[in-house]
Amino acid sequence: MKITGLELFKVRPRWLFLKISTDEGISGWGEPIVEGRAETVKAAVLELEDFLIGKDPRRIEDLWQAMYRGGFYRGGPILTSAISGIEQALWDIKGKYYNTPVYELLGGAARDRIRVYTWIGGDRPHDVADAAREAVAAGFTAVKMNATEEMHYVDSLTKVDAAVERLAAVREAVGDGIGIGIDFHGRVTKTMAKILAVEMTPYRPMFIEEPVLPENNEALREIARATSIPIATGERMYTRWGFKELLREGVVDIIQPDVSHAGGILETRKIAAMAEAYDIAVAPHCPLGPIALAACLQVDACTPNVIIQEQSLGIHYNQGSDLLDYLVDTNVFRYEAGYVPLPDKPGLGIEINEEKVREAAKIGHDWKNPIWRREDGTVAEW
Repeated sequence: MKITGLELFKVRPRWLFLKISTDEGISGWGEPIVEGRAETVKAAVLELEDFLIGKDPRRIEDLWQAMYRGGFYRGGPILTSAISGIEQALWDIKGKYYNTPVYELLGGAARDRIRVYTWIGGDRPHDVADAAREAVAAGFTAVKMNATEEMHYVDSLTKVDAAVERLAAVREAVGDGIGIGIDFHGRVTKTMAKILAVEMTPYRPMFIEEPVLPENNEALREIARATSIPIATGERMYTRWGFKELLREGVVDIIQPDVSHAGGILETRKIAAMAEAYDIAVAPHCPLGPIALAACLQVDACTPNVIIQEQSLGIHYNQGSDLLDYLVDTNVFRYEAGYVPLPDKPGLGIEINEEKVREAAKIGHDWKNPIWRREDGTVAEW
């Protein structure tokens, strides 16, 4: 079997889909995307096309090594996301070739079902209590929301109070049995993160996510001393080498590699295995499309230290299209009592509605994240 072609489709709301075709009529789908940099990632994928044409798509490890090591400059969000989407499509082909789900080729199932959570509140969180009640009524056992708007290096305690009040309102609305993830989104400095973490502790969040930017991970030790809330990070970290120092430091409780950014399915599984050796849990990042989620579920199925899976159904970014819109069978992501069943179809376990994808790609998108500024005009983290 040989690879014969690559096609890329930029579709709403902010996704990039990849189709890899072979000479045996088996095709695979991947999702190589950096949110807000779709054209850049598309170019990075196409730069690898000449290398991939004519290769056996089943030699995934060898192809990954060549794509990663074949360039003198490597890593980072663009190059690694391009490789990630290609690698997902290769696994989709291989699973279809052997007529089995990908996770069966990675050691088999380590669980019976996968817990998922849903987003509430938007970028600038509001109406979170009502949204949390709706999520619980829909069967979810965990929700996640942004902690706060933009903050300065040292900011007003009124912003801290507002963030804590939102968390308190959600906790009161849903009770003690529901998990509440709090995403700091890298918007705050270590100074404000310590204050927020201490003030939020009585409301027992499931985790605080990216309390500081990944380039400031050294501050996590100081934040960990200030709170008993589990600390999560990793969505903006790439490959096992990017996670190596974080895991060795032992300052996080949950890592969140993104299967579309961190290197793909097998690379994420390797990162998770490293985390398991350090007694650290995994909750893969995935505010993306159906191919990315399908790839995550394959990792989740065979990874014992995965505790919960992010998914984008109804997320505030999904304007114009949502998670299920490009699938032939939407039941593959049916949520039951806060869980999704293990995929049971070959490859990634989904069938893409190719006709709809091609039509959507004619429109495309130019999604960019906003540029935020603080009250004094300085550029803030979004």
